[in-house]
Amino acid sequence: MVSDVAAGRQVSEQAGRDGFFLVEGLVGADDCARYAARLSEYAGGRLAAPDGIRLQREPALDRSGEVRPDGGDIRKVDGLFHDELLHGLITSEKVLRFVRSLVGGPPRLFRATALMKPAAVGSEKGQHQDSPYWPIEPMSLWSCWIPFDDATMDNGCLTVIPGSHRHGALPHVQTRDDFVVPAEHYDPSALVPVPMRRGSALFFHSLLLHGSAANTSGNPRRAVTMSYLGPGHRYTGTPPAPEYPVVDA
Repeated sequence: MVSDVAAGRQVSEQAGRDGFFLVEGLVGADDCARYAARLSEYAGGRLAAPDGIRLQREPALDRSGEVRPDGGDIRKVDGLFHDELLHGLITSEKVLRFVRSLVGGPPRLFRATALMKPAAVGSEKGQHQDSPYWPIEPMSLWSCWIPFDDATMDNGCLTVIPGSHRHGALPHVQTRDDFVVPAEHYDPSALVPVPMRRGSALFFHSLLLHGSAANTSGNPRRAVTMSYLGPGHRYTGTPPAPEYPVVDA
């Protein structure tokens, strides 16, 4: 049997080497179903979004004006810290016990967003790093990505390039619907798909190169990504600085 200390050392080594690690079964099936249902209620308009929660439609559908029934056109649900149910996951010890050591102290929440990837129309997210989007230094935040449906090759599981976080920020370019690293700046053959069972968690560094394919299946791929910073991180954007709530004592 592996001790907690040995397991923690193994996780730390993989985090430093690969820039990510997978924790199977972090969230139970019943909780996954509850979280997925809450997101679908917001997307389908069956539950009014409280202050702080914002919905984003799929860009192609937004341009065409097409509306899909029951929230099948919603790409993101942002601001989940303001939802009472999801707030419990964001601040849960099962998540924070990993994040605490990764960010070097009591975590603060940078963002908590649902990535809905609706059936048949969920768009591709090109290969990118998170930190070049974010006005936070140093570029060493950590995210926890949890699918509430099985994430498969067909419905848009994550892809990553192990170790890419160790090479610093890469150039990004703006496309019509995305902000991505051009393929000449990385080796596409190094991309590794990470299929995940619902409730598993992928913790990854904010400079890890990652993305996801379009959802070509008949099933949604609802997931939440929660990104955290530590006491050594500082805001470098246009004042005033946003408030990043402390989620750990």
